[in-house]
Amino acid sequence: MKIAFIGMGNMGAPMAANLAAAGHDVTGFDLADVAVAGVQQAPTIAETVEGAELVITMLPNGEILRRVYADIIPVAKVGACLLDCSTVDVQSARDAHQQSSDAGLLSLDAPVSGGVGGATAGTLTFMAGGSDIAFAFAESAFEVMGQKAVHCGEAGAGQSAKICNNMLLAVSMIGSCEAINLGDKLGLDRQKLFDVVSTSSGYCWSMNAYCPAPGVGPQSPSDNDYQPGFAASLMLKDLGLSQQAAEQVSAQTPLGAHATQLYQAMVDDGQGDRDFSAMLLRLMQANSA
Repeated sequence: MKIAFIGMGNMGAPMAANLAAAGHDVTGFDLADVAVAGVQQAPTIAETVEGAELVITMLPNGEILRRVYADIIPVAKVGACLLDCSTVDVQSARDAHQQSSDAGLLSLDAPVSGGVGGATAGTLTFMAGGSDIAFAFAESAFEVMGQKAVHCGEAGAGQSAKICNNMLLAVSMIGSCEAINLGDKLGLDRQKLFDVVSTSSGYCWSMNAYCPAPGVGPQSPSDNDYQPGFAASLMLKDLGLSQQAAEQVSAQTPLGAHATQLYQAMVDDGQGDRDFSAMLLRLMQANSA
């Protein structure tokens, strides 16, 4: 398949490289001068999109998505599918679908979970919103870039699923950090606490697979001085999107709101480039304050 890939940053570059390695004809565009193995570089969005059957975008926010789609849609091939893998607000995703539909193009909003490691390994999870036809069109690309793609519903459903998932992730990570911090104060051995929680009712991904305490459980960013697998600043972005959506539909998310405040404080203190599991360090610092 002839594929255009727009936005080849930390996530987009390995995704594009995997598509090229799988035999797809991939042309890429990024404002930064990046070289991606197997991917032809084009100087403009229009030249990137020319003749492409599938146009993939991985962009920072909804405002940029709208601008890029305004450049893509007039030059996109008739019948092409526009696959946006960015994490943006739900309304921007729905507007992008409407723009595409008005031009006779297929479209999907399909944000990802799995981070840079998953993008590189081709083990991402895609949460897709859009028509059955569009989802079927993009399935072969999903199979190369990820291990799972879930068709969550119509336009905007992918973004909705992503922000619900990441709000829950933030809450569960803070809960895991609080449990470890309390255990420390009570004199519990961290490994013993992990052995209990990871096999009982406290079981959760944040503890079992991504334990915020170094030397406990599987390897995670805590074992690498909290170098980010998923930066606190990105978690704050997703939490902000969740709270914006909650306000729009009058959904009560008190723990999500408090998690947003805690990660906002972390970013404000200059720790946004640390992994989001470094919340444990903040709780420990508060102990000694």
